Amino acid sequence: MAQSTFTILLGGTLTRTERLASQLSGSRFIAADGGMRHASTLGIVPELWVGDFDSTDDALLATFAEVPRESYPAAKSATDGEIAVEAAVARGATSLIFAGALGGTRSDHAFLHLLRAVAIAEEGLPALMTSGEEEAYPLLPGAREIDLPKGSLFSILGLSALSGLSIENARYPLDGFALPFGSSRTISNIAEGPVRFSLKSGRAVILARPYDLSGA
Repeated sequence: MAQSTFTILLGGTLTRTERLASQLSGSRFIAADGGMRHASTLGIVPELWVGDFDSTDDALLATFAEVPRESYPAAKSATDGEIAVEAAVARGATSLIFAGALGGTRSDHAFLHLLRAVAIAEEGLPALMTSGEEEAYPLLPGAREIDLPKGSLFSILGLSALSGLSIENARYPLDGFALPFGSSRTISNIAEGPVRFSLKSGRAVILARPYDLSGA
């Protein structure tokens, strides 16, 4: 099966960086409502624009008038972002990037994006959330490696109690650690380069700040 990454443009903060440009290379794009404003920043034209368009002004509509639109009522049972994900999956997405998923004025949406990404990863679809300056990755049972610059900050936020948590190539490594739910033990670690994570049970999110070298 051919690999197909889709990037969902969301309404949070987004800064164009070299790392972000590399992550988005070769991706297809779907915009969710006001997330379309990031298309100009990224220099791309999405193949689809979905939402109730309550956070899209006339100027943005005019700028991207040629992009096919799917309009939904404001009173609906899913967010614009979730509708965009469904459209990406229907078009054959094998991995997802949520650009503009973090920050912004709606913390409820930002928290939901974190939860949705974990749920999507549990269904077997890799997901990355990014603001360009900050990234979030689901951490589920198994192992994974994230390429982080030496000296950059990262944290692990447990969405449940975690067991068998190991962190390698970090200033504060762990080996088979049991992390209680709500613990701050895994906040503000420092990468020594690509960091390897493994987990026996539980759900978590890795929050990384690849351009924050304050720990170097």
